[in-house]
Amino acid sequence: MITRAHTNARMSQITTFQNLVFLAGQVGDPGDDIVTQTRDTLAKIDALLAEAGSSKAHILRAEIWLDDMRDFAAMNEVWEAWVPQGQAPARASGEVRVGRPGLKVEILITAAKQV
Repeated sequence: MITRAHTNARMSQITTFQNLVFLAGQVGDPGDDIVTQTRDTLAKIDALLAEAGSSKAHILRAEIWLDDMRDFAAMNEVWEAWVPQGQAPARASGEVRVGRPGLKVEILITAAKQV
C-alpha cells in the first residue's frame, strides 16, 4: 500500500511503499550560507524520517544538489558529522539550479523503515 503525507497539488513530502520511505527534496531557508542551509535541511530530514518510522541510520540513498559545487566541501563537512559512522548511504551529488533563488542545497532521501 502506498501512503502519502504532507501532500498538496504538486507533491508529497513523504511517500511510503512497503518498507521504503521516499522524501521530497528538502531545503533550508534561502539566503542562509551553505552550512546553515545544510544543517536546516538535515534537521527537516530527521523530522520527516521519524514521522515515517525511519531514521538517518536507515537511509539507503541520498541525492544532493548544490547550486554551486564550490560549496561541496562545506556541505560535506556538515553531512559527514550528521551521518552515523559506518552507515553512510549510497550517494550522488551534482550542481544544478536549485528551485528558488538563494537556495544553495537540496537533498532527496530514500530510506528503509525501522523494523
